[in-house]
Amino acid sequence: MGSTKINTELVNLLKQGDIEAFDKIYNIYCHKLHQFVLRYLKQEEDAEEIVQEVFIKIWESRKKIDVHASFEAYLFTISYNSTISLLRKRISESKSREYLKSVQEIQKANSVIDDLQYNELNDKVQSLLQQLTPRQKEIYMLSREEGLSHKEIAARLNISENTVKNHLVTTLKFLKSNLDTGLVVNALFFYLFF
Repeated sequence: MGSTKINTELVNLLKQGDIEAFDKIYNIYCHKLHQFVLRYLKQEEDAEEIVQEVFIKIWESRKKIDVHASFEAYLFTISYNSTISLLRKRISESKSREYLKSVQEIQKANSVIDDLQYNELNDKVQSLLQQLTPRQKEIYMLSREEGLSHKEIAARLNISENTVKNHLVTTLKFLKSNLDTGLVVNALFFYLFF
């Protein structure tokens, strides 16, 4: 009964801004609060941080304290709310980190797959080009490697534009029919050749 009276007196003094009363209350409750918070957070540093935060809040809002209500309940409610708030923040940060990590991993994986597929397709194309007639290969190289137009190729090789066009159409049909079908390959095919 006496301790409740002392607490009430201490709370009254705290309300008036008495720093010694604040220190006494801190010494009475800091260990209890630390143990209470630690049960939820599982980390010493976090628990210490919350206890400090709780006592800062108590000091800042000391004038609003109801001396007739249970000070202990008030103290533990603030501790609980601060703890839950920190846990929510950690979960949110963790989810954000995981999300960013997963996005980066997906981008990295896609980039590797794209590179692999591109290189694989390119290797196949190079191998297929060896099977073309010398004229087809020459026209293909002038068109795709040097970027010449049908007209420029025709002039350089002294053949008609129609012949150039026919050779390219035949070559591209041959390449496409000998490559695996599929959206990715088709997309890469057009990226490589058009």
